[in-house]
Amino acid sequence: MPPNKSRKNKPTRDPFFDEDSTKRRKVADDDEIDSDSDEDGFLDSKDEPEYESEEETAAETKKRIAHEYLQKYRESVKKEKEQRDEEEDDDEDDDSEDDEGVRDSLVAQRLIKEQQEESGRIRKAIASRVELGGDGGFESLVKHKQCVTAVALSEDDSKGFSASKDGSIVQWDVESGKCERYKWPSDSVLKSHGLKDPQGSAKKQSRHILTLAASSDGRYLVSGGLDRHVHVWDTRSREHIQAFPGHRGPVSSLAFRDGTTELFSGSFDRTVKIWNVEDRTYMNTLFGHQSEVLSIDCLRKERVLSAGRDRSMQLFKVHEESRLVFRAPASSLECCCFVNNEEFLSGSDDGSIELWGVIRKKPIHILRNAHALVTDSKKPDQNDSEILPNGNLENGYHHPENHHCSSVQSWVSAVTVCRNSDLAASGAGNGFVRLWAIENETKDIKSLHNVPLVGFVNSLAFAKSARFLVAGVGQEPRLGRWGQIREARNGVSILPLNLL
Repeated sequence: MPPNKSRKNKPTRDPFFDEDSTKRRKVADDDEIDSDSDEDGFLDSKDEPEYESEEETAAETKKRIAHEYLQKYRESVKKEKEQRDEEEDDDEDDDSEDDEGVRDSLVAQRLIKEQQEESGRIRKAIASRVELGGDGGFESLVKHKQCVTAVALSEDDSKGFSASKDGSIVQWDVESGKCERYKWPSDSVLKSHGLKDPQGSAKKQSRHILTLAASSDGRYLVSGGLDRHVHVWDTRSREHIQAFPGHRGPVSSLAFRDGTTELFSGSFDRTVKIWNVEDRTYMNTLFGHQSEVLSIDCLRKERVLSAGRDRSMQLFKVHEESRLVFRAPASSLECCCFVNNEEFLSGSDDGSIELWGVIRKKPIHILRNAHALVTDSKKPDQNDSEILPNGNLENGYHHPENHHCSSVQSWVSAVTVCRNSDLAASGAGNGFVRLWAIENETKDIKSLHNVPLVGFVNSLAFAKSARFLVAGVGQEPRLGRWGQIREARNGVSILPLNLL
C-alpha cells in the first residue's frame, strides 16, 4: 500500500484540542471570557460554570424552599426575642449556642402548631381576641338591583365576588370597593361553550344565580342557578369560558377543593357532581340525598359535605367511594360548612345551629332559636341564655309572645367559619348577624357579638386572616320569595374585625 494513501486514511487531529489552542484559550483570573471569541461559538465543557452544567433536582428544590421557609421563621423568632430582651435589658449575645437552641425549639413548636391547625387537629383560638372594628357595625360595600344570593372571596382576601337574582356578577376590591361587572355573552357564544337548550316549557334560559365559588389559584369563578348549568368565568378577563351541562335541576351550591381546580356542584336534582375546571371535564356523580341539595362545602381532602331538605347531612368520601349520613332533628337543613376535617356546622329552618362530629351521627351540640324574632316587649340588646334539661342551649325568653321562631325570618340561611379556627358566624332575616365561639373542650357554641344588619342574610364569608366578614343581603330569601323585608338594601356589606 502506498504511503501517501495510508496518510489519507489516518484520522487528522482537530487543532481545537492542540496544546497551542489550549494555551490561547487560557486567560487571567481578572479577564472576562467572551463567548464570541471562539470561531465556532462554543465554550469547552471544562470551562463552563458549574451552575450551567448541573440542574437542580426536585429533591434539592424542596430542600432549598424548606431552608428558606425555616430561615424566615428563625428571623421572626429572633426579632421577637430581641424585643423581649430589650424590654428586660438583657445584654446577652443573641447569637450564642444557647440562644440558637432556644430559637430552634420555638420554631419547631410554631411549625408543629401550624401543621396541626392546617390539618384540623386543633383550632386557632381567635374568637376570644376578636373585636368589632370601624364603627362596630356593617358598612355597605357594593349595591345590587335585586337580592344578593351569593358572595365569595379570593384566596388572598383582596377581591370579592357577588351575584344576585337578576343574573349580575360583580367583582369588587375589598379595600376600595371598586366594582367591575361580568358580562354574559350572546346565546350563540354560550351554546359554543356547552350550553344546552332550555327544557320543559321554558323558551329562554334563566340567568337567575344562586351560588358562586372562586378557585384557590384565583383564575376561575364559577356560578350556578336556575338554568341547570355550571358556568365557568375567567377572573382576569371577566369572560365566560365554559358551561357544564348535566344537572336536571337548579344548581344550588358550588365548592372548590382547596388547592385544586376540582369542583363540586349540588343541585335540586338530589345529586352532587364533580368537575375538573382546568381540563373542563365531567368526572363523577354522587348519589344519596332523597330531596334537594341546598348547600355543600369542601376542604383540602377529597371529601364533600352536603345538606338538603331530606333532614340529612352527608359526608361523601370520594376516594373511598363511601359516605356518612347524619340525621338532623330539624325539618330541613338550609346550610352547612366545615369547621375542620373532623367537625362541621349546619343551620336549619327551625332557627337552630348544630355542631357535628365525624364519629357521631347526631349533633354534638344544638343551639336553638339562634335568630329568633324579638317583639317590642324585649329589646334586641338583651342577651339571655338558659340551659335546657336536654343539654341544648336556647337564647332569650322562652315565651311565645316574645319570640316567633317559626317565621321565615328566623331561618338560619347562612353559616360560615374562619377556616380551622373557633370563630363562626350565622345569618338570617331577623335583623342581626351573630358571631359565635366554638369551644374546643366543652363543644359548646357561645355568643360573641350581635351585629345589626337589616334584610335576609343569604351568604357569609370570612376573610382567611379574620380581618373582616362579608355578607350578601337581600329583600328576599336566596331560594324563593316566601318572605320580604322592604326596608332592606340589596347588596354586599362588610364588617371590619380586629384581633387583639
